[in-house]
Amino acid sequence: MSDERTYIVTYDISDTRRWRRVFRTMNGFGEWLQLSVFQCRLSRRRRAELETKLREIIKAGEDHVLVIDIGPADKTDIAVMSIGKTFSAIERQAVVV
Repeated sequence: MSDERTYIVTYDISDTRRWRRVFRTMNGFGEWLQLSVFQCRLSRRRRAELETKLREIIKAGEDHVLVIDIGPADKTDIAVMSIGKTFSAIERQAVVV
């Protein structure tokens, strides 16, 4: 059983430079769904690592990041309604290191 959970991370960053840094950081943790929205499968350790990195980038009084816990990654069946472009669910893939 995996300890990974599924998260939706969305952010509103007031400075373009910080926005780019957050976007690049998020690319290392999840799949880009649309502007400023990512879906992530993270263990507790990876979620804590993501939080630390984001706290180092953002300005708390100006920027806002939401991390929404959807539930256990191996038990979560995400239902998404997409209006416009087709939404493709993110599939888990093995990573060989």
